[in-house]
Amino acid sequence: MLSLFRKKSRSITLDNTQQTLIAEPGETILQAALREGIRFPHSCRVGGCAACKCQLRKGQVKELTESAYVLNTEDLDNGYILACQSVPKSDVSISIPDWDERSPDHAVQKVSGMITGQRFLTHDITAITIELDQPLMFTAGQYAQLSLAGDQAPARAYSFAETCGEQGAKIIEFFIRSVEGGALSPRFRDPAIRGARVNIEGPYGDFWLRPDDTPIFAIAGGSGLAPLLSILRQGVAEQSTRPVTLLFGARTQADLYALDEISQLEALWAGPFEFIPVLSSEPEDSDWQGLRGWVTQAIEGRISGTSQVYLCGPAGMIDAAIEECQKFSVRPTQIFFDKFLDSRDLAVKEQLASA
Repeated sequence: MLSLFRKKSRSITLDNTQQTLIAEPGETILQAALREGIRFPHSCRVGGCAACKCQLRKGQVKELTESAYVLNTEDLDNGYILACQSVPKSDVSISIPDWDERSPDHAVQKVSGMITGQRFLTHDITAITIELDQPLMFTAGQYAQLSLAGDQAPARAYSFAETCGEQGAKIIEFFIRSVEGGALSPRFRDPAIRGARVNIEGPYGDFWLRPDDTPIFAIAGGSGLAPLLSILRQGVAEQSTRPVTLLFGARTQADLYALDEISQLEALWAGPFEFIPVLSSEPEDSDWQGLRGWVTQAIEGRISGTSQVYLCGPAGMIDAAIEECQKFSVRPTQIFFDKFLDSRDLAVKEQLASA
């Protein structure tokens, strides 16, 4: 009799490609898709970024968290759900908005390596260089899960700051912001971390430079500069001539970093390149001659309705930037983002999921 109450596997039909896959009991739509090797757009995987949103065309799902936190009213009215937070209760069919067949299609790898470099970029952001035991393939803008070998601290997601050649990358770099009370990130501030063994799993994510000839308008906040540097370095390698505007939001001058790398990119870029740092909490009596205020206040007058927009950093900054960009006729389909969630954000999501 107990077998009658066992949870069932459910079929998921992807309308975009007419593929059908099976979700095992308790599996989310995103987990099932990734297990089957489908290039499903996603980023955070905890319901915080909306990169995996899709339209439920048929069937029913159990939502692990309240999607209204990240989906707007229009999305909810049109039946959109978060694939990473939706477990099928019946056979379902879904449609992914703006499906792009050009999305990165790298196999997820599990590789090991050694930390060979450590640079203190700011009081809380550290650049960590890792020499891998074998090459890792990824597309500029993507991220990986990083953990210390033999350590109990959970793996965390960090974006690649470097680019990847045709044969893969043997040396990679991450910009890691130390989160107060974090189980992993503060460890990378310790000089003793040099020589430590690490495990890398990836690549993941759908943040990458879409081919086009339109202007690139990018905004970075905090350690969100890493994937944008990766993307722009790839653009240099490809001799892109697209106009670039890069806004970098920070609190004070002490929170600005990688300025030499950005100057080098500006010099090597084959087209127009404008870099604008914006400080939100710089003391009024300092020698700062640049822009002050929120970085989103610098959008007006610098963006075109034809721009491709790339945003990376804290969730609040990205939400505000999306709203501001749309005021200047930028279509939602031309806005791409990667929201950075720290351990505190993840803890809230996990609590909601288990409630």
